[in-house]
Parts: sequence; structure tokens; C-alpha cells
Amino acid sequence: MRLTPSPSGLAQADFTGCGAAGAGAGAGFDSVAVISTSSLGESFAAAAGSGLHIATYYEKEGYGDPSVGELHNDLQYLASRYGTDSSFYRIDGRPVVFVWTDMFDGCATLTRWREANRDIGVYIVMKVVLGFRLCLDQPDAWHQYGPATPTNDWGGGTYAISPGFWKANEAEPRLERDVARWTDDIAAMLASGEQFQLITSFNEWGEGTAIESAPEWATASGFGAYLDALHAAGSGRH
Repeated sequence: MRLTPSPSGLAQADFTGCGAAGAGAGAGFDSVAVISTSSLGESFAAAAGSGLHIATYYEKEGYGDPSVGELHNDLQYLASRYGTDSSFYRIDGRPVVFVWTDMFDGCATLTRWREANRDIGVYIVMKVVLGFRLCLDQPDAWHQYGPATPTNDWGGGTYAISPGFWKANEAEPRLERDVARWTDDIAAMLASGEQFQLITSFNEWGEGTAIESAPEWATASGFGAYLDALHAAGSGRH
């Protein structure tokens, strides 16, 4: 879930009122973009004063098993380097970090994260792992990154929707685009009342999940059919 840290991207996010790529899409929710940790500095700078907040997406866990010490150092850096930035999304004063996991992660992963975060206290939103509901150690919330299905509602505090899914290196889409379905999915997401209402994605063009304006779905508003639907759904009301 990524939002380009640019004036154009921020303007389009403001039009929808939901951060376009991140959590808090519903009325009464904060506008948040979930950003890969590799582009945090410029993202915070671009978001300053816009009303959009940034949550980080920690992806290293999805490509290995970082040690407790490595995780602790990374979380400590995030908290000390960016934790007081006004654009960093917080819950109860705690910076919010989404965590990408892989198919081999399980309860032991959660235990590593609990130990690493013990004296730092960031708010962890973990991608679901094998047997996640049965694990003794639990994160603050769960999310799923599964854009091949139109909606993901795991009951862990998040509801996610996807406009379509067509990876650049694949001959056929895994999920066809359908603006009418997208409009229905927005309504279902808003009605869910989940704490995190996620859109996958704003501009992940490599996976064919983008909803930012494009010639393929251009409209008179200049924002395109997918952002128009979000705007019309009233998701911009805070």
C-alpha cells in the first residue's frame, strides 16, 4: 500500500479524503497512507501540513526472519528518528507500523516482535500468519494483503478492498477491474466499522492495483472513476 509523496498524489488523496492508500477510509476516521520504510523521509516532508498522516510498512519480515536485536534496532530508529513527526500516524500516542509477513511466519514471529517492541511500544498491525488466531502473543491489530480478492475482512480490526490485480509479468489479471463492484465494496468497507479500512492500492502499478487517475478510467472530475467512487461514498467526511 503506497502513496507517491508528491503534490499530485496528495491532491488526489485529499479529493477522496481517505488517504487513498491507507487506513482510516471511513467517516470519522483519520486519513492515513501506509508507506514503505524506504521512502519515509520524503513522504513525511510531502505530507507536512496536508492533513494526511503516514504509517510505515515494515517489509523486511516478509523476506527473512530478522532477529530480536535487529527488529529492536529498526523499531528504535523509527521511533527516535520519526516518532515525534507530526505526520506520523499514532494511536494513543504510539507510532503505527504495519508488518509484512510471508507464508512461513507463525506464532514464533509474533513472539520475536513482542520481545523486540517491549520497551519501545510502537503500535503493530501484523499481516496474518499461519494459525494467527491461536497464537499466545498477539499484535495490536491484524491486516491482510490479498488484492487478488475484491475484499478482505479477517475480523482483526481491518477491512481491505482492491480494484483489481494484474501483475506486470503475468499474461492475465488475477482480479478483473469492475468499477460497479468497486463502488459496492467501498460501501461494504465503510459499513464494516473496522478500525483500519485499507485500499490496495493508490499507485502500486507493478501489481495493477492502482486507483490514482489514469487515461484508462478518466472522468470529467480529472480524478478518475475509482477516486470519484470514493469521493461519492462520503469517505472524505472526518
